[in-house]
Amino acid sequence: MARGIPLRTDYDADGLRSLARATTNAKQARRLLALSLLYEGSSRMEAADHASASVQAVRDWVVRFNAEGPEGLIDRKSLGTPRV
Repeated sequence: MARGIPLRTDYDADGLRSLARATTNAKQARRLLALSLLYEGSSRMEAADHASASVQAVRDWVVRFNAEGPEGLIDRKSLGTPRV
């Protein structure tokens, strides 16, 4: 089985749990808690089960978190379909 995308090293599980407690965005908190499990060595499947999400969604969160930090886990407003 292929190894998952590694998480950035400037955060840890305790730090993500602290951020999850501090945020007012429920979805961001759920995602931060799921990623904290990965820092502790849990599998992507366990993190997905904990967050009631798919393994693909967890992978997407890891990519966004690595690129943008905790702010990358907040849903963005859709710009809609571009005009042609």
